[in-house]
Amino acid sequence: MTFTRLQLTALLLAGLAAPAAFAQEGRSSHFSETGSEIIHHRMNGGEHASVYAAPTVGSTSALSSRSKLTNHGGQVITTPTAYIIWYGNWAQSNGTDTAAGQAIVTDFFKAIGGSPYYKMNSTYTGSGITGNVVYGGATSVAYPYGASLSDANIQTVVSNAITSAALPNDANGLYFVLTSSDVTASSGFCTQYCGWHSWGTINGSNHRFAFIGNAARCITSCASQSIGPNGNAGVDGMVSVLAHELEEAATDPDGNTWYARTGYENGDDCAWTFGTSTLGSNGAYYNVTLGSRNFLIQRNVKFVGSSQYCLMQ
Repeated sequence: MTFTRLQLTALLLAGLAAPAAFAQEGRSSHFSETGSEIIHHRMNGGEHASVYAAPTVGSTSALSSRSKLTNHGGQVITTPTAYIIWYGNWAQSNGTDTAAGQAIVTDFFKAIGGSPYYKMNSTYTGSGITGNVVYGGATSVAYPYGASLSDANIQTVVSNAITSAALPNDANGLYFVLTSSDVTASSGFCTQYCGWHSWGTINGSNHRFAFIGNAARCITSCASQSIGPNGNAGVDGMVSVLAHELEEAATDPDGNTWYARTGYENGDDCAWTFGTSTLGSNGAYYNVTLGSRNFLIQRNVKFVGSSQYCLMQ
């Protein structure tokens, strides 16, 4: 990867060896305590989450040469298996951290594989991505690291789930740590990002994992509307971030595969744009139906001949 001038200067001044990965120019990320790059889902700036405003459609033009994805030779996860770790208290009476909220996420993971939306990833030439996703199951933990998680805490939560056999040790797994709305991530949830994906050594093998917090904690920054198509604005907001991290972690799991000259991955190129949406009977907008549920999820990059577009299918 190419170092930015700022990163090179910092290395020279500190006299330190370079960590294993460096953020690309324009990419929103930071480095964990272990030196792994953590790639952010940027916040929406707070201008979109309104009861009245329709979600941003986004440009219908082809991506510029600077924004087009290219393959840098790393691995992809051709058919990822999604695992959930519910962190915190998901049995609250607040209308969002509930079993019904968990069901929204579970139903999304069960329906996303093979959908026209996710199959856009199979257009990435030569990648072998199938467009399928397997839902592998879930486990729950309370507050072993309290209500403010460091990056290292989050990786340890994943490690513990694998080493205890609560979840399988799966080389094709994507492990999603999903926190209730009373939990934050100290590296910047709700102030710097809405979620992230990363990778690291767990039990001697490289594993890919992600963090997404309940958007109810900062609804105007991490959701596109203040009501949700499934009646839970916080969890409905999480689902779009989940879609973003799922497609990025599959196509660029180790930060060295599909990304643009800007450093953006596919989810970054299309973040906070939704194409054409429909106003539902409960006053929430949605743009896709997966299984029996309506969702509002961001667009993704699709290859069409030699061009690339942000689309929904």
